[in-house]
Amino acid sequence: MRVFLTGATGFVGSAIIKDLTANGHEVVGLARSDEGAAALEARGVAVHRGELTDVDSLKAGAAAAEGVIHCAFIHDFTRFQESAQIDRAAVEAMLGALEGSGKPFVLTSGTGAATPGRMAVEADDPPSEGFAALRGGTETVVKDAAGRGVRTSIVRLPQVHGRGGGGFVKFAIEIAREKGWAFTVSDGENRWPAAHVNDVARLYRLALEKAQPGARFHAVAEEGIATAEIAETIGWGLGLPVRRLTPEEAPGELGFLGMFAGFDIPASSAWTRKTLGWTPVEPELIPQLRDRSMGYFG
Repeated sequence: MRVFLTGATGFVGSAIIKDLTANGHEVVGLARSDEGAAALEARGVAVHRGELTDVDSLKAGAAAAEGVIHCAFIHDFTRFQESAQIDRAAVEAMLGALEGSGKPFVLTSGTGAATPGRMAVEADDPPSEGFAALRGGTETVVKDAAGRGVRTSIVRLPQVHGRGGGGFVKFAIEIAREKGWAFTVSDGENRWPAAHVNDVARLYRLALEKAQPGARFHAVAEEGIATAEIAETIGWGLGLPVRRLTPEEAPGELGFLGMFAGFDIPASSAWTRKTLGWTPVEPELIPQLRDRSMGYFG
């Protein structure tokens, strides 16, 4: 299948390219810069120039492909609402180009889209009210497009780790370096789900190949790791103490991460595993952090 991939030069997108090409698919990667285009070409990936705000380019890329995986997002959390609006417009443009074709379209979302404080389940948990007003609203757009002849699906990501990447965990390490202490919010019993990037990439491919229209999947290998354990591991890795922040202190001390650090957002992938035959096989998060060769702590 000829697959149009946005976010192709990113941490997750790079792993998706490797998995897709290893399994016989051809990738056309979106590149917004000469540097990005050169990086894709060096990997033997065809380049489609454009960016998320260039909806005409996105339409053309989607229309020329046999399937689309959308991983790109503007990760500027100081203007999260604006980034979410740009993302939604980009998704609507690509879905419009695919309407009536029966082609697959895979959206990237997050496991935090569900209601915090209980185990999120794929089929039962639409975006929570707050998240729906932001990035989660795009999930609804994608599910609705399943009724207009697009084989849409949604992959919700947890903390994705491997090769030095790690979602909020990577930001937490950067903050710890800057502040001189690792942190928890309250007692650190709140949980974050996680998965290795190679397992995540394989799930994207399975969704592209096999998903029924409108399906939602959780790319979750570990349902919930206590943030206290993550903080203790960061403290160990950097040789720093762990500070317990109150929910009131967190936004001022942690910047954008203060909005999310205290969330208890465990997520199940039981339905995903059963439906797609997906079984995570890569190392778990804490062992990865403690493996000095992975480069999390320099």
